[in-house]
Parts: sequence; C-alpha cells; structure tokens
Amino acid sequence: MSAADGRPRLLVLRALGLGDLLTGIPAVRALRRHHPRHELVLAAPGRLAPAVAATGCVDRLLATDATGRRVPGELRWDGPAPALAVDLHGRGEESLGLLRALEPRRLIGFAAGGAGSARWHADEHERDRWCRLLRFHGIPADATDLLIRRPAVRSPAPGAVVLHPGADAGARRWPAARFAAVARELRRSGRPVVVTAGAGEAELACEVAALAGLPAGSVLGGTADVPFEILAALVAEASAVVAGDTGLSHLATALGTASVTLFGPVSPRLWGPPADDRHRILWRPERLDDGRPGDAHGEAPDPRLLRIGPDDVLSELRTLLARVKDGGDGSR
Repeated sequence: MSAADGRPRLLVLRALGLGDLLTGIPAVRALRRHHPRHELVLAAPGRLAPAVAATGCVDRLLATDATGRRVPGELRWDGPAPALAVDLHGRGEESLGLLRALEPRRLIGFAAGGAGSARWHADEHERDRWCRLLRFHGIPADATDLLIRRPAVRSPAPGAVVLHPGADAGARRWPAARFAAVARELRRSGRPVVVTAGAGEAELACEVAALAGLPAGSVLGGTADVPFEILAALVAEASAVVAGDTGLSHLATALGTASVTLFGPVSPRLWGPPADDRHRILWRPERLDDGRPGDAHGEAPDPRLLRIGPDDVLSELRTLLARVKDGGDGSR
C-alpha cells in the first residue's frame, strides 16, 4: 500500500471539470493536512494537470479519460492497493465500486444507505458536502480553505475586465449581445476588456467582441483552451471577471479576484462563491427556496438567467471597480 519511496498512498477520485476541481480543493486540502505522510494521488482528467499542480496539495495526478460527468470506466492504478481511497466524485456504487475494486485498506464515500454511512443531501453546497463527508469520518475540513497560488507568469492583459460568455450547456450561457453591451460600456468608460473562450467557443467569443467593437486581439482562446498558467495569470491580475456558473468563475474565487457571476438554472447556494464583498452574485429565481429550478444541461438559456440584464451586471461592476480603485479589495 506504499509508494516507491515507502509512503502510504491516498487516492482521491474527482474526475470532473475545472470548476469541480476548484470546489473540491477544501476537501482535498483537508486530506493533505490529515495525512501529511501519505502520497496523495488525485484521479482527474489529464488536461487539468496544471490546475492540479496549482492547488499545492497533490503529489501525483492519475489521469482519467471519462468525458462530461461520467464515472471513469477504470483507473490505471499501479502497485499496491491504496491505504485510503476517497470518493469525491459522486454518490453510490458506480464511483465507490471503481475505488473498491482496488481493494483499499479504507474507503470513504457516500454510500447508498445503511447504518454508519454519511448521507447525501441534494440541497447542499458543493464545498460543504465533501467537507461534511470528511468530518463524518473524523477528518477536520474547512470549506473556506479554497485559495490557490498565483501563477509565476504575467498576465497578457493586466487590469482588464475579463468576460467569459461560454459554458458547457446552453442553459448557463447568457446571450452574446448582453455580454457585448457590457463590453461596450466598459470600453466607453476607458476600461480594457478581454473575452476568453474555451476550446470550440471561438465563434461565440468573436461574436461578443465584434458586437462590442473591441480591438483585434481582445479574444483569448477558442481554437483550443487558453493554457492554464496564462488563464490563471489573466484572472489573477484582472480588475474583475464576469462569467456564468462556469470553471472561470470558480477560478476567480480561487484566486481572490473580484467577480460577477450570473446564475441560472442552479442556485448560488449550491455552487456560488463564499460570502465575500469581492464576489457579486446575480440570481433571479421565482422562488428563493428552489435550488435547482431548471435543467442545468438544457440547450436554451434558462429563464432565470434571461431575467438578468446588462445594467444589472454593470451596476455590480461599478461597485467592484470602485473598491479596487480605492484600495478596498484586500486581494489586490
């Protein structure tokens, strides 16, 4: 159950996207603190390797190849079984069984039920859920321990407002014309603006830039993802970030950068940033007690998202940017 250097090995499964990795940091960091002599191995997509390194709490990445939110078909584990395996991926036997097959000495996860097992609560914030699971098993965990280190490279656009119109589902994509309206007003007031795009999002980002009349070079990414070190530097040195409920908004939170996040159809009380004046939330539900009122994977923009207008975003930005100018943002 030991690594090549004799350390016991701790395997954590969280084979999801960038936002999922960042919301899982408090739990992974808690495991690191509680087991300082273990080799901590994280099973996650290989493309997240630079982001995993930025957490500062993982010794080795075990690359997975499952797409979307699927559980990997297998884990290419080598050597003796883990001393401890922790399921931070999902609930029930599909993900737990993947780890159980490796015959770890101890296994932690949300079971389907039964005495002595932690119960899954659907209406719970993602950071809190995994920290509660660890505390149930006697491992102290702080859901607010989520900051990552700033990159060594410099931003390609220091001080810019970063707009990210993309999302992996249409339900969480605020219309391009509204992003463009925000960009136009920011440019009119003398603020530099950068539009970021993930792989395959070039058309969307270029539409925003064209509608806003932004200068050439204002779009970063699109043909491929922006390399993580550059993206993190851009966000770390930004005046503010505007995005939907996506990985980029979670990156702003993890780097302590001022942000405006547009929510719909999932409530910010399930996926939002911690309570902090640097992070502004826009959320227009019909009922405040409904955490998931719409389909998070739907094709059309969610009605709650469409209730948010450019003026709403600009109002929040003015508050944030005034604080940065006055030195009120402790992150900068």
